Amino acid sequence: MIEALCPAYLPNAEYFSWLLKQSTVFFTGDSLYQKQTFRNRTMIYGANGELKLIIPIRHNQKNTKPLDIEIQISYDMKWQNQHWKSICSSYRSSPFFEFYEDEIAEFYKEKRESLFMFNLSLLVKLMMLLEEPFEYKIISFENDIYKRLDSLITPKIKSQTIFETYTQVFSSKHGFISNLSILDILFNLGPNSSNYLKNISLK
Repeated sequence: MIEALCPAYLPNAEYFSWLLKQSTVFFTGDSLYQKQTFRNRTMIYGANGELKLIIPIRHNQKNTKPLDIEIQISYDMKWQNQHWKSICSSYRSSPFFEFYEDEIAEFYKEKRESLFMFNLSLLVKLMMLLEEPFEYKIISFENDIYKRLDSLITPKIKSQTIFETYTQVFSSKHGFISNLSILDILFNLGPNSSNYLKNISLK
């Protein structure tokens, strides 16, 4: 049985650890879109603790529920400016922010319609920054039989994975917060990010 999942927005450590353990990652866009998942949201470490960033989407005008591949990003609000400002405020003083800043900032300067493809292009960039190979395939339910990994993109399913601690920008105020966005690991651990992710024992 092929395990497949939907591209998530700046995924957490558990999601990325799973990606790095696959020889080929299978993505599917023909599942029904689920609200309040990591498809369009991520968690970073802000000055007051966990900070949620949400990409607004266009509301479906049809009576039928849209598929993941059909979801379009809304630009009625200036969410790109808000997200990037929050990321900078959270990680500007982290050890490796300046090394990756320009590569990440480009995703907040141009508008892309498809949430699926925006997330996927971000994943490709992040894998490049991790200096890891990234073989993936987009599969369809019509042609392939697969098991959806909803647990990796659903905030309501609490992770049972134990994460090794590392120094975070605001850990002296709020302690270590585990399983945040890949940005938290990348900006704080830099070149050691890949090793950290590979050493996570997923539950």
